[in-house]
Amino acid sequence: MERSFLSGRDLLAYHPVWQVRKRKIQLSVILGLLVLSGLWLFRSLRASSAPPPSPASWSPTQPQPKLPTAKLWVGSQELVAEIAREPLRVATGMMFRTNMAPNAAMLFLLGVPQQASFYMRNTLVPLSCAYIDSEGIILEIHHMKPKDETPLLSASSNIVFVLEVNQGWFEKNHIGPEALVRTEQCALRALLRKGD
Repeated sequence: MERSFLSGRDLLAYHPVWQVRKRKIQLSVILGLLVLSGLWLFRSLRASSAPPPSPASWSPTQPQPKLPTAKLWVGSQELVAEIAREPLRVATGMMFRTNMAPNAAMLFLLGVPQQASFYMRNTLVPLSCAYIDSEGIILEIHHMKPKDETPLLSASSNIVFVLEVNQGWFEKNHIGPEALVRTEQCALRALLRKGD
């Protein structure tokens, strides 16, 4: 009959107290990794919804390519708007573009209600902008001069969208504060959920 002998170290490894300690260490390591993963995910989500860079920190050197578009209705008027969704697209906006078609626009999706601040750095086309709330209601309209870097701060802290059009478009089409902006098929806020 053959006997196997376990060393003291081997005996300790199978002892119930050591098994419990080993399990606690394993669970602590797993918990630590989960916490680190959660923190990384939280920071990633916060970074993706961060406001666009300030005028002082962002300065592209050329116009951005044409962005995906959506048909919008402003009151009874139709516009085809490029949709600036990502923070760098929002920060670049109409910079370096030399024209905008008469019924074209750029719609900026800010993501969360905030006090908006837009400027015209490197923007060559005179524009008007509408600050719009989460329901698609125009709260304010401002006129912007080419290359003027003075921020146009919204009076409201409930701005979720900004619509830029050729300067004078709102007046020409009798659009003012309280006008509703919607997409061809649904409320403007639906664009916040769309990935395209």
